[in-house]
Order: sequence, then C-alpha cells, then structure tokens
Amino acid sequence: MFPAFLLALREGIEAALIIGILFGALRKLNRPDQVSVIWKGVISAALVSLLSAVMLYALGASFAGTAEQLFEGFTMLLAAAVLTWMIFWMGRQARHLRHSFEANVQMALRRNAAGPLFLLAFVAVVREGIELALFLTATTFAADARPTLIGALLGLGVAIVLGWALFTTTVKLDLRRFFQVTGMLLLFFAAGLVAHGVHEFNEAGWIPTIIDHVWDINYLLDENSTVGTILKSLFGYNGNPSLTEVLSYFVYCGTILLSLRKQNRHTLRPTTS
Repeated sequence: MFPAFLLALREGIEAALIIGILFGALRKLNRPDQVSVIWKGVISAALVSLLSAVMLYALGASFAGTAEQLFEGFTMLLAAAVLTWMIFWMGRQARHLRHSFEANVQMALRRNAAGPLFLLAFVAVVREGIELALFLTATTFAADARPTLIGALLGLGVAIVLGWALFTTTVKLDLRRFFQVTGMLLLFFAAGLVAHGVHEFNEAGWIPTIIDHVWDINYLLDENSTVGTILKSLFGYNGNPSLTEVLSYFVYCGTILLSLRKQNRHTLRPTTS
C-alpha cells in the first residue's frame, strides 16, 4: 500500500503544481475565460490515464506461465526506468518549471486558440497519469491489487488536498525537500523493481541466476509473512535471492546515487560571467 500511496502522492503533487501554474498564468494575463479549457485538458488526461491503467492491468492478467513472467519482468524494468527518469527530470527542471509553463501559456494565448492551451494542460497531466498507471501496474505484481488501489486513492486524495491548500491558503510546503525525500524513497523502490524484474527473468530462463540462492533468511524473515510482504512491496525484499538479483539491486543503487550526486554538484555550481 505504501509504495502506491507514495507514487500517487508524488505524481499528484506534480500534476497539482502544473495545474496551479497554468491557472496562475491565466490570472496574471487576466484571461479567466480560458479556465474551462484547462479543466477540459485535465479531465481528458485523467480519463486517458485511467483507461491506460485498466488496459495495462487487463493485459498482464491475460498472460500465463513464461509469458506472464516476461511481461511482469519487462513492466517492472520499464517502470523502474521511467521512475528513474522522473527523479532526474524533477531534479533538473524544478527551478525552471514555473517559468517554462508560463511562457508556454503566453505563447498559446498569443495564437488566440483554445487548442494549444488544451494540449498544454492535457500533455502535462497525462504524462503524470500514464507514469502512475505504469508504476501501479508494476506494484500489483509485488503486492495484491486491492491494497495497491487503496494506497493510490489515498495518495491522490492527499495530493488534491495539499494542492488546494498550496494555492488557496497560506499553507507552505517545502517542495524542494519534499521531492528530495520522496525521490530517495522512490529510488530504493525502483531498485526493488529492478531486482524483482530480474527475478522474473531468472524464472523465465532469460537471465542466469549464476548462484540460485546467495543466502536464505526466510527462516528469520519469511518473504511471505506480513512484514516480508511489506518489505517486498517497498524495496523488493527476497529472502533467498539469486546472485543476479543482488547484483542488479546494488549496481542500480550505486549508479543512480553517484549520478544524483554528480547532478546536484552541477546544479549547485555557481555560474561565472
């Protein structure tokens, strides 16, 4: 439940920020007549995202045996890749997000057409929605569908409340710190997806295990117990992982942490004239 909650919360906050920026730009330009266009784009994007989630889940349920293992493996690796891209993208673009969207709104209004403004809102929100649909589909392979759905709905609910509070009250949220903390948690969640994806490919015979079980601590913490299931859904816990699972987990974590450190140094580097 928690991974779904965290993913939905982060994606929901990002979508709320974008929607708020678009509405703020219309307010600055004194164009309240275009608010309905933004809402049409947002609602259309939400419907497309919901349809994508249903289709992905139905597609996964239609496979069996080796095909199911391969589908789950590819879905988990794809979700981890998109999740990684999202973390780096927000780290690079967070400071320029408002300026970029405000400039796009101005450009759309200069054309005096609703289409570009609708498309701007639709594309911005549907990207978040389809990403969330992909993540939740991957999450259901590591946990039951019901807690995943409940966690996602709770996360979206909290995101809506926080989004409303940010733009209509004096409530302030340290967004930089929020994205840093959630980004770090999602990094380890993505590492779990990578390891779990490799596990599925191990079972399908596409990736060799090298060593079937590097260790077996299920007698201490059974992966099928309540705590083990929670850790499995959070961080890809496996009580008896193969060597390729372990290597994929730690290689991913090490590579991404070093890359984030390099990106942060570049971002904080003072510019020279």
